[in-house]
Amino acid sequence: MLITTWVIVGVVAGVSGVLIGYLSLRQARATVEDCRRRLARQTSESAGDLRAIRDVAVCRYDALEEMTGRLSFSVAMINGLGDGIVLTSINGQSETRTYVRPVVGGKGQQPLSPEEEEAVRAARLGLGPMIAPRAPRMGMM
Repeated sequence: MLITTWVIVGVVAGVSGVLIGYLSLRQARATVEDCRRRLARQTSESAGDLRAIRDVAVCRYDALEEMTGRLSFSVAMINGLGDGIVLTSINGQSETRTYVRPVVGGKGQQPLSPEEEEAVRAARLGLGPMIAPRAPRMGMM
């Protein structure tokens, strides 16, 4: 009986380890692919001014439960060095709030929301002006 219990514990631990390893490998591959795309974009650029805004991405989403239709948005405007701003507008029924956060080297100087991070990521990768958020959110700020 005791040996059977240890065998079951060992099998569960082994399967859990393989599952965690697989999920970590997927995350690492996605990160490597993002880095490869960024590097390819940076090396393929012409000799233009790297300080000029060149990458823009808009992420539209429902920030509040009371408002649907993806009326809230985050716009990332980034230059070739990864510097710029993220402009966010949270739209509700009775008010609208607008925020601007600086971006330096592709990272927010202040904590960014997941939608703002997604807009910066999409702008850095050149994924186009309009993107969808990775996961829906309910209730912000």
